[in-house]
Amino acid sequence: MAQQTILVVEDEYGSAEVLQLVLEIEGYRVLLASNGREALDLMAQHRPDLVLTDFMMPIMSGAQLGAALRERPATSPIAIVMMSAAEESVVRRQFRDYNAFLRKPFSVEALLPVVRKLVSTPRLTGT
Repeated sequence: MAQQTILVVEDEYGSAEVLQLVLEIEGYRVLLASNGREALDLMAQHRPDLVLTDFMMPIMSGAQLGAALRERPATSPIAIVMMSAAEESVVRRQFRDYNAFLRKPFSVEALLPVVRKLVSTPRLTGT
């Protein structure tokens, strides 16, 4: 089985680095982007199995990124985990088509089961 790829979209470098380290230890290939625009640019060359995105970011927010992913046939099947320090109800007012929500700060014990479940769930390919 091919190594699964997770795109981490997080504007706080320290948080992104910790997520990358944890996920790589678990055997995932990790791509990093600091905002939604950078994530979309990366996805032109790499198709992740999961997008783990912060909600509040400069240039393009997690909600805007999620909407852009869902609009495109090639990326609409990709699972999205929305991360935010804000209440989930605040996030859902701007974007509700994500697969899981993690309230910041969260533990590795909260993150890994969500990631494992979403990357192991079969999805239709957007080709």
